[in-house]
Amino acid sequence: MTLAQRERADLADLFDEVGPDHPTLDEGWQAQDLLVHLLIRERRPDAVPGALATLPVLSGWSRRVGAGYAGRPWSQQVQLVRSGPPRWSVFGISARIDALANGGEYFIHHEDLRRGAPGWQPRRLDATRTAELVRMLRSPIARRLVRRVPGGVVAELVTGSGSTETVRLKDGTPAATIAGEPGEVLLWLSGRDACHVELSGDPGVMDALRAMERGM
Repeated sequence: MTLAQRERADLADLFDEVGPDHPTLDEGWQAQDLLVHLLIRERRPDAVPGALATLPVLSGWSRRVGAGYAGRPWSQQVQLVRSGPPRWSVFGISARIDALANGGEYFIHHEDLRRGAPGWQPRRLDATRTAELVRMLRSPIARRLVRRVPGGVVAELVTGSGSTETVRLKDGTPAATIAGEPGEVLLWLSGRDACHVELSGDPGVMDALRAMERGM
């Protein structure tokens, strides 16, 4: 199974467990809002622009589509997420597209739900999931997130049993380092503060990292 498939299944299990009113890391969102976001993204491309505020004129339509999903029994909504994107969805064309587009999406949102309430702890991820997260951090998308930082940016990834991998996100000097497990670094870059990372290196570059607009 790919990271996307495993995280989707685990997130669906957690949705079943916590119910629609559980808090998330996404500001203003409970589990219900997060679940509707995932359903619109994969099943209703007509409602995506309004939901993402790229076309505010369509926001009313997006709210109506979301309300239609939210009006179903919770178990039915969760099953729609669990069953994956339909074949006519761009994400359902092939397992490869699903893996590329949804690995990070479902990992991050799984953690949004896990860490939405106090008392969370990082998961112990197996070698397969860790390797997929490292590949994401080596991708052009990850490098794009720090492209405006003046200086170099290095990710020092703790990959298990005390071993580390170094990923150069941006060349340049002076430089700063983001250190942590791959999932924690990905969460931090995606704009989440409920994660375990450490910044070190040049103070100016560190300040720029803290001040940049983080997000996927």
